[in-house]
Amino acid sequence: MSRGTRARHRRVGGGMTADERPSGHACDVVVIGGGPAGSTAATLLARRGHRVIALEKDHHPRFHIGESLLPMNLPIFTRLGVMEKVKALGVHKPGADFEADNEQGYNTFDFSRALGNSPPHAYQVWRQDFDCMLYRHAGENGVDAREGHEVRGVEQRGPRDWLLRVTAADGSDYELHARYVVDASGRDAFLSGKKKLKRKNAEHQSAAIFGHFRGATFRPGKDAGNISIYRFDHGWMWMIPLPNGVMSVGAVCRPDYLKQRRGRTVEFLLDTLRQNAALWERIEHAELMGNDVRVTGNYSYDSARMGGPGWILVGDAFAFLDPVFSSGVYLAMSGAEQAVEVVDEALRSPGREAALQRRLERRQRRGMRRFGFFIYRFNGPVMRKLFRSPNNVFQIEQGVISMLAGDVFDSFKVWSRIAAFRVVYGVLALGNWRRWKAERRYRLAQARSQFTGGNTPLDKA
Repeated sequence: MSRGTRARHRRVGGGMTADERPSGHACDVVVIGGGPAGSTAATLLARRGHRVIALEKDHHPRFHIGESLLPMNLPIFTRLGVMEKVKALGVHKPGADFEADNEQGYNTFDFSRALGNSPPHAYQVWRQDFDCMLYRHAGENGVDAREGHEVRGVEQRGPRDWLLRVTAADGSDYELHARYVVDASGRDAFLSGKKKLKRKNAEHQSAAIFGHFRGATFRPGKDAGNISIYRFDHGWMWMIPLPNGVMSVGAVCRPDYLKQRRGRTVEFLLDTLRQNAALWERIEHAELMGNDVRVTGNYSYDSARMGGPGWILVGDAFAFLDPVFSSGVYLAMSGAEQAVEVVDEALRSPGREAALQRRLERRQRRGMRRFGFFIYRFNGPVMRKLFRSPNNVFQIEQGVISMLAGDVFDSFKVWSRIAAFRVVYGVLALGNWRRWKAERRYRLAQARSQFTGGNTPLDKA
C-alpha cells in the first residue's frame, strides 16, 4: 500500500486505522469465507491497495457443490486474471439441454445463440479445485489468506472499527481488528445470522441428493459438455460432465419427497434416478464413485438487507436460489465484484456508502428476481411445456438462452424478451389454470417445509 493511500485511510472513516495496530492482527478489510465470492472480493480489494485478510474456516481443497458455471462468469475470470487456470480445470460447456419430444429426445439451448454480449460457452469444474485455485490466486495478489481460521465472534465498535475473535486450526485464539467486514461465508450466512437478517424463501424450497459416476454416457459430438436437465414427479435432475470422464448426477426434490429416504441414501438416489428413463439409460452401467452419496437441503433464502456501515454481504451469505440454472457462482462473483466498488469507495468517502449499498442491493435483487421467475415455476406444467417445445417468435427463445447464460442485469434486449416470455407464460397459465393453481399451491406448501438430515458440510448438524 502506498504512503498516500495509508494517509487517506487515517483521515477518513473513524476508528483506529490498520496502520496504528500490529500488522498481523489488523487490516483494512476482513473477508470471511474463501469461496468464489470471498476470493473475488479479496483479490480485487488488495489490488486497490487495501490490506486484506481472508479467513477460511476449512482447508482447501474442500468439498462444495455447484459445479456448473455460466458464460457470464468468463469476463470476471478475465478481469481476475484466472481465465487460463479455469480452462485448465474445466470441461467446455457449450450449452444446456432439456428433455423434448423430438427424435434425439432433448433440445439444446446453445449459448452461442444468446442475444446479448455473453460469451458463447462456459465451463464445468470440480468445485474443490476451482475454489482452491481462486483462493490461492488471492494470496498471489497480496491477500493475507488464512486457512483453518474460523471467526467465532464479532463486535462492531464503530462504523470503521471491528473486533473479530478467531480460532486457528491449532486451537489457538486471537483477536483481529478491521475497518470493514465483507461476509462471504456462504450458506453459513455468518453476519446475516448474527444480525437476524436471514429469511427463508416463502415461495420456494428444495433439497438435493447426488453423487459422482464413472462410465456414464455423454451427449454426442459438440453437445458432450452440456449440462443436461431432466424432470420427474418430485422435482428435476441434473447430469454435469466433469474432467476425466466423471459425471455429477443428482436430483433436486421437494423436501417432503427426500424425507422418505430414512437412511437408505445410496438406494434412494438410484431409485430416484430410475424415475426418468432417459437419464437412467445414460448411467445404468456407470459406477457410483466410492458409493458416496451426498444430501443437502433448504437451498432458498435471502437476507433482509445486504449491508450497513462498515459491512456487506456477498454471495450465498446474502442469498441463494435453487440451482436449476447454475446461477450461484455467477451471482456470487458478480455481486462480490460490484461490492468491491462499494467497499473501496466507503473506505475513502464514507458519506456515499449507504447510497452505494442500496444501489447494489437493488441490482442484485433484480437479477435474482429474473432468475427466480423461472426457478419457482420450473416444475409446473406451463414451464415444462415451454422448455420442451421452445419457440423463437420475437426472439423469446434467445432471450431465455441469454438468461441461462447469466445475462440478467443490464441488457435491455435480453430483459425485454424475458418480459415477453412472462406474458406468454401468463397466457398459457390462464388456459391451464386448474393445473397451474394446484402446482402453485403445492409449491408454496413445500416452501413452508423444513428439511433436516443433510450430510454435507453446508448442512448444520
